Amino acid sequence: MASAKDTLGEVLATTPLLNMANLSERYGATVLLKREDLQTVRSYKIRGAYNKIRSLSPEELSRGVVCASAGNHAQGVAYSCAHLGVHGTIYMPATTPKQKRRQVKFFGRDNIDVVLTGDTFDEASAAALAFAAETGKSFIHPFDDLKVIEGQATVGLEILEQTAGSIGGPGRQSGVAPDYIFVPVGGGGLAAGIGSYFKNLSPDTKIIGVEPAGAASMKAAIEAGEPVELASIDTFVDGAAVRKAGVVTHDICSEVLDDIIAVPEGKICTTILELYNLNAIVAEPAGALSIAALDSYADRIAGKTVVCIVSGNNNDISRTEEIRERSLLYEGLKHYFVIRFPQRSGALLNFVREVLGPGDDITHFSYSKKTNREQGPAIVGIELAAREDFEGLVQRMEAAGIVYDYLNDDPGLFDLLV
Repeated sequence: MASAKDTLGEVLATTPLLNMANLSERYGATVLLKREDLQTVRSYKIRGAYNKIRSLSPEELSRGVVCASAGNHAQGVAYSCAHLGVHGTIYMPATTPKQKRRQVKFFGRDNIDVVLTGDTFDEASAAALAFAAETGKSFIHPFDDLKVIEGQATVGLEILEQTAGSIGGPGRQSGVAPDYIFVPVGGGGLAAGIGSYFKNLSPDTKIIGVEPAGAASMKAAIEAGEPVELASIDTFVDGAAVRKAGVVTHDICSEVLDDIIAVPEGKICTTILELYNLNAIVAEPAGALSIAALDSYADRIAGKTVVCIVSGNNNDISRTEEIRERSLLYEGLKHYFVIRFPQRSGALLNFVREVLGPGDDITHFSYSKKTNREQGPAIVGIELAAREDFEGLVQRMEAAGIVYDYLNDDPGLFDLLV
């Protein structure tokens, strides 16, 4: 681990560990954020990428490297290639946000080629592995490699070095390690690295892995006793949307994680907005994962020292509206209906006057049949001021004789119509 830190010292500085007053007050705990979003490439991924590439022989470096990534690992590889003068070919899912694609090219300059293929990391990875086998280039795995894990583990090394100063001041003695560390999990490289380091040097620290509910591949692997391929995943948390956990990372995580939990994507979106509005922190979905998990542990972390890893801030501003929409739906503040208005003049006006409450607002309205608006039902989205207002809204709709279908509880129909 010390060797990896020395290697990374060639390109990186230690990221800060900051006490967040509002989160500490909310949970009655000392909540510290490890700000990997302030890293050179705005995520921790450069640690594993550079450590792995730096370990290759001159002959291997001369042939070049290949990787697959949804964005952050790609940026780490790109930066490493430019710094070391190595050529890299980077495979990315076609769904990767444009902002991450641009940053990969920026960090890699003329040393890299970017290939967009597939809709998920796993599809891009399969193409990258085939290309590496065909060309003899070294494949730089984003998580399932011991050198990569060793690089990511330096996050834990820094946390343990920083903890005494952050918690007790410069004169505080050793032995004041965090009680809990919440670690975002995609493929599991960061969790495997931090978990291994702390289980050796601070075994009483609880390591909690956090995955997005729509892509909880490590949780599934631990429950099954081996990596399993999920039938489908939600790729919204693109930095942690992995269909199948790694073999090496699963073996390590199953030993060093004290718990692994899945957080709904809507909750992650709420956390992203809160981090920005309350702390001026711009976190990507995977970067907000660890903080989004704190509510699940609220009663256990009270009075404790907690570290959350803000793993990255490579977010595309064009996703802001989607993030807000997902948050509103999760918080019970946005509701969609298919409404069959009475076929008479003033029906919509009466709906606004008689059904909507003082804090309700129509934020979406469209006819489902564009060719026959007089007869077709309308899709209506209503935003509430408070979750508790929903019951009153439904009661007023029924009292007014409104015929409707509620879309929020029907994911298939919701995705089709909204």
